[in-house]
Amino acid sequence: MIEVINARYLENFKIWVEFNDGTKGIADLNDDLWGRVFEPLKNIDLFKKFRISEILNTIEWENGADLAPEFLYEKIINK
Repeated sequence: MIEVINARYLENFKIWVEFNDGTKGIADLNDDLWGRVFEPLKNIDLFKKFRISEILNTIEWENGADLAPEFLYEKIINK
C-alpha cells in the first residue's frame, strides 16, 4: 500500500512528496483543484497549509480536502 511519509510545499501549486517505497518527486496540482472541496485551495495561502494525515497516510487540508496517495504517486511517476 502506497503511503505519503513526507511532503513540503515548493511553489505555486507544487508539492514535493516522498512515499513509503522510496519514490520522491513533485506533484503539480494546478489543474486538479476543481470541485466544491478543492476550489478554496486555489487560494495559495490555504493551499500551503496542508499536513500529512496519520489516518489516511496522505496530504490533507484544514477544510477536509485530501488526495489519495495513489493519485499523487501517479502524478509523480507519469510526469
